[in-house]
Amino acid sequence: MTRRSPSLPWLEPGQPFPDPAQAWGPQAPAPGLLAAGGTLDTETLRQAYSHGIFPWFSQGQPILWWSTDPRMVLETAEFRLHRSLRKTLQNFVCDPTCELRVDHAFDAVIQACADSPREGQSGTWIVPEMVEAYRLLHRAGLAHSVETWRDGQLVGGLYCVAIGRAVFGESMFTRVPDASKIALAGLVALTRAQGVERIDCQQETRHLASLGARPVPRSQFLAGLATATSARPLSWQFESVYWREILLSTSIPATDA
Repeated sequence: MTRRSPSLPWLEPGQPFPDPAQAWGPQAPAPGLLAAGGTLDTETLRQAYSHGIFPWFSQGQPILWWSTDPRMVLETAEFRLHRSLRKTLQNFVCDPTCELRVDHAFDAVIQACADSPREGQSGTWIVPEMVEAYRLLHRAGLAHSVETWRDGQLVGGLYCVAIGRAVFGESMFTRVPDASKIALAGLVALTRAQGVERIDCQQETRHLASLGARPVPRSQFLAGLATATSARPLSWQFESVYWREILLSTSIPATDA
């Protein structure tokens, strides 16, 4: 017997999103899928993220909107600074040729993320329409890049969406070992210093789990989202003192001890 897919709402431009609770469940062909259609303009993206919804689709597909359950999140206090990464980060901080920059080269970062090969994937979900949409989101002050630089060269980084004090991680890339992990450590340090308790990671991966991220029920994730998105925006200026705090306060996982 062929299992029928549940119906999927089609969004017209400007149409409100369905309640995330209406997303396809675990037995559906695409768990977490909420709607299709709509547009990727800045206001639509702002509304989507404010309600725990994000776009994810491949070339040739319509825009697809998701609200996964469970939701992968990284509690900033639970970030795992493994022994090897701690040593790499200490060397990075002490090396005058190395620097962490924020929003210095957003366009280059998102393009590098789009161009990076992914294990088990033949293409990328960061299609040209997504690249352009998030560039505009960055220019509106709602998307940011955290960048790892060495000898004046961009060697790794990530980009994220931030609405108020809600931070949504999007994608990372690296050109040298651990450069993306250093960027993530920088994001954790910057957000933790300003009282942000959680970074949304959207979907579960072994890589994120190894760094301390874990799945939580969607209802739990959404519970505090309205308060976080309406709060005063973060300062996206990285201070060197943030490194000291994260190196001193983040414990080494027991498996590394």
